[in-house]
Amino acid sequence: MASRGAAADSTFTISSTDLAPAKPIGRDLLFDQSECKGGNRSPQISWRGAPASTRGFAVTIFDPDAPGRGWWHWAVAGIPAGTDRLPNNASASGVLRKLGAVEARNDWDTDGYGGPCPPPGKPHRYVVTVYALNSDDLRLRQGTPALMFEHEIRTMAIASAQLTFTYGR
Repeated sequence: MASRGAAADSTFTISSTDLAPAKPIGRDLLFDQSECKGGNRSPQISWRGAPASTRGFAVTIFDPDAPGRGWWHWAVAGIPAGTDRLPNNASASGVLRKLGAVEARNDWDTDGYGGPCPPPGKPHRYVVTVYALNSDDLRLRQGTPALMFEHEIRTMAIASAQLTFTYGR
């Protein structure tokens, strides 16, 4: 099941055609290895209402319910300020590279998007965050661990919007 979370700033909002309320997430978004056999396609994400001073955007997907410190599924930065959406499969299709964006190494130990694949049991929450940034110079390289991306992103964030979905097996 998917559900929308509240935006951090009521004027900056995020939405997704792939992550609609009360709609199960598609198999195409699930991880494609281990016990999950999905398509590993990053979800479509749109946003609006970013502050006028925004110089760029970043997007993360994090599972706070994973054991330990949680699980990073995606972190991408360097999305140009004029962008207001990412299409489905932006990670693997080359769309992000064309924008000049860079993707972190996720906790599946691959660069780019790594979809949900929680252990059987209680469903996990997945928090999708779009950050409006006050700089377009993040000093991040492709393949840097997502936790380091997140630290750099947070130091330059001027606003953020979130959407939370759940998935269980």
